Amino acid sequence: MSESSQIKFLLVDDLDANLIALEGLLKRDGLELIKARSGQEALELLLAHEIALVFIDVQMPEMSGFELAEIMRSTDRMRGTPIIFLAAGTVDQERQIRGYETGAIDFLPKPIDPVILLNKASVFFELARQRQELLESERMLREANEKLEWSNGELARASRSKDKFLALLAHELRNPLAPILTGMEVLQGNSHDAPLVAKVGVMINRQVGQMAHLIDALLDVSRINTGVIELQMGHVRMAEVFQQAVESVQPLVDELGHELVVENRCPDLILSADHHRLTQVVSNLLSNAAKYTPRGGRIVLAVEEAGGSARVSVSDNGHGVDPDDQARIFDLFDQGVTGSKDGLGVGLTLVRSLVELHGGSVSLSSEGSGKGSEFVVEIPCAGESSLSSQGDPLSAPSSPTKFRVLVADDGKTTADVLGIFFRMEGMECEVAYDGEEAVEKARSMSPQLACFDLGMPIMDGYEAARQVRQICPDAYIVALSGWGADEDRLRTAEAGFDEHLVKPVKPDDLRQLIARIPNRNP
Repeated sequence: MSESSQIKFLLVDDLDANLIALEGLLKRDGLELIKARSGQEALELLLAHEIALVFIDVQMPEMSGFELAEIMRSTDRMRGTPIIFLAAGTVDQERQIRGYETGAIDFLPKPIDPVILLNKASVFFELARQRQELLESERMLREANEKLEWSNGELARASRSKDKFLALLAHELRNPLAPILTGMEVLQGNSHDAPLVAKVGVMINRQVGQMAHLIDALLDVSRINTGVIELQMGHVRMAEVFQQAVESVQPLVDELGHELVVENRCPDLILSADHHRLTQVVSNLLSNAAKYTPRGGRIVLAVEEAGGSARVSVSDNGHGVDPDDQARIFDLFDQGVTGSKDGLGVGLTLVRSLVELHGGSVSLSSEGSGKGSEFVVEIPCAGESSLSSQGDPLSAPSSPTKFRVLVADDGKTTADVLGIFFRMEGMECEVAYDGEEAVEKARSMSPQLACFDLGMPIMDGYEAARQVRQICPDAYIVALSGWGADEDRLRTAEAGFDEHLVKPVKPDDLRQLIARIPNRNP
């Protein structure tokens, strides 16, 4: 039992022998016996401690037991403290009346009967213990109510933010749809007007790209939050990351008339990272700076090595962020913090998640509204040992210029589009819409690359992969699935798949897949 939960009795007697005898009789677990040798000392202890019961000797010099009791009853703090008087010999009726008037609950004659003493002490000990439990229950209930009120407030705030986010999502997805639908009608009625068709095609491509960007951002955040996303780690030159990130945001920077300054203080810096994801981090920070900087602003992208980490900073002279908002600017569904009117506001959430997956950190500093912002990303540098063990980190894997590819997916549109893509990349490609058909086509074409959906009818992707592996032992077989958790990847690996790609699979993902496939004889 902790010291704070100990029940305390006060023993007041001017004789040490009496105090020692009382202590010996009353001693028990959970009970702290405090001793006083005078009325004055007893008052000091009563002010310093929560006392459950006081045993007071009636006859003491300087201040009698009755006088001590009268002072206790005149003080708010001590008025309710129970008192048992200890009196030598018999106590006449007059003295008993005086004692009860001062608040005594009982008299015990000396020499004290141990049985009576223990019985009376046990009653007050149990009452004090129950009172402690009641107070503790009340405290816990108050804390629970406070936490519940806080949680309810947070849930209400999150619900409001999510509702606003969903409304914004609907708005942002509808925006590109209108010109796409209009453009399709224009194309249908003017298919022979080549310049117009080209112009409308560029517009549709741009709007589709905007929709894809929105959806990709949402999917990336969802994948990270559910632990699905995996980094493709390699050795990455920061100079190339900067180049690609700047190229991706340059149209927006030019449109808004900003000055973009790149300060690469470590041109040969190499990180152990996912090249695509790291480029995504820098691009999002640059895009964020461009959006929240008034026209004609200045944005600085810089990198330096500090303490074994790469320190990438993006600073601007834009709107800045109020101190009260800085703590939650990376939170999902808090797009309203920045007051964005363009996009979903998930970019910073994605930045933080991707940086943390790399074992790094991201922070914001801003002196407030109208005073600009600086985002700083720190990611550990690649060690020399890892550089030497990996060979040339930037050499591109060789791949044959042409593969025989088999695609199987019960989603006919998905299968047909994948077939078109592989043929555009110079591959010989066959398409099947169920696993059984895929196995039959594998017998006739002996594919070098097979991409199978897992949930096909008639024969699922797992069984199709097993049978195709028997037909073509050297085929590179890839699972295509909307599920990508660790257990999903483990299951496909155990089933004999060489890779597991999570839908929707982008063209760049497929090109990288082609580049990774080992050279195999036809």
